Amino acid sequence: MRSSRGARRSAAAVAVSAVLALTATACGDDGSGSSGDKGAEGSGKGEITFWDNNGGVRTDIWKEIIADFEKANPDIDVKYVPIAATEYQSKVDTSIQAKGLPDVGGVGAAMLAGFAAQNALEPLDDRLGKSSLNGKLNEDMVKSLKAAGGGGADDSTLYSVPTSANNGVLYYRTDLFKSAGLDAPTTWDKFYESADELTDKDKNAFGYTIRGGAGSIAQALDAMYGQSGITSFWDTGNEKTTVNDPKNVAALEKYTGLFKKVTPAADLNNDFTKMVAQWDSGTIGMLNHNLGSYQDHVKALGADKFRGIPQPVGPGGKRVQVSNPVDGLGIFKTSKNKDAAWKFIEFATEKAQNSRFNESAGQVPSNNDAAKDAWVSDAEPTKLAAEALTDGSTTIVQLPYYLPDWNTISKTDNEPAFQKVLNGSLSEKEFLDTLAEQLNTAQTEWNEQKG
Repeated sequence: MRSSRGARRSAAAVAVSAVLALTATACGDDGSGSSGDKGAEGSGKGEITFWDNNGGVRTDIWKEIIADFEKANPDIDVKYVPIAATEYQSKVDTSIQAKGLPDVGGVGAAMLAGFAAQNALEPLDDRLGKSSLNGKLNEDMVKSLKAAGGGGADDSTLYSVPTSANNGVLYYRTDLFKSAGLDAPTTWDKFYESADELTDKDKNAFGYTIRGGAGSIAQALDAMYGQSGITSFWDTGNEKTTVNDPKNVAALEKYTGLFKKVTPAADLNNDFTKMVAQWDSGTIGMLNHNLGSYQDHVKALGADKFRGIPQPVGPGGKRVQVSNPVDGLGIFKTSKNKDAAWKFIEFATEKAQNSRFNESAGQVPSNNDAAKDAWVSDAEPTKLAAEALTDGSTTIVQLPYYLPDWNTISKTDNEPAFQKVLNGSLSEKEFLDTLAEQLNTAQTEWNEQKG
């Protein structure tokens, strides 16, 4: 085996449906953009190139799936290219302009709209309709990816076949909590109390690890809305964002106040891989991440030293979380071998492979049959997430993945600014006011484009 910016859901079955409450729905145009190389169907044989949008983290499992695919399809060779999640969007954006795209690649909800707006993705509705996968994929995941691509509820296009759904999780060290006589951090008050109690800088022990590097914005938004209790990303007119609401400003001030007080200083630059590795190898009480790092913690700590629970609840016992994007696989329009690329997507999302991939990733399978496998309900974070999202205790704030500018605004434009907030050189209010202005402009442009 060989290896800029766009103009932007039995217990297992319940788990899938519940987690899919996390995904965004929206409406818009069909994502058509500039014309270009339309590619070709090809012979269904030969070589295809696959770009992994979480390279390094998911490399081993993808290599196993690719090896099995090549064994089942001896006339097709897959060139695997691992690309770090933090670099994937810019790599694709650059390659769109340079006409250097692969045949198939990871296309998650958070970046889908931007790629679709540049007319870089192949519509997949007809292929799925004729496939053995038709009717076997979680319909909520399919709808979510259609919406994230900018399509309308009744006139939307599928540009990515779902592989997984994720969920935010608060991981905590049960051994450290027990030693300190602390209750599980099920409320925001207990969360902050525990962070203080577990911090002893002289012993290099910290109560929490905060994400200051790549991916910091979504985690900060989750903490903000979770504490403020605001349940919508937009106001009643659906024109102005609530991110800079005074309650959110106050919530962010409390959250960022944790930095260096109860967290390691290295958190300033830590993306999720460094943050997870730091938590797995040290004496840090709590970590906010998602289902995807569950298996990493099991391997590093053993299942008896930690738990993964839903986000804390507020004073009224209500949990508010921001949505997490569905991940998927798409065919790039310039591919000269779309038939072979589609065969790869079909193989990767059929029951056995989809279950195998998601057990490794600790995420919820998109294939309905795979979602019935025992490991889904046996993984406590997934099980608890399902319960939290079906018992009426949780409200989801839907993030605007449908905006072509969403990923650039939330990452490129504002991750460096969030680091300034942590360092004290930019106030939380200034940060959120700027973010709000950018989001409001993007929403206005999107509303104008959809008519």
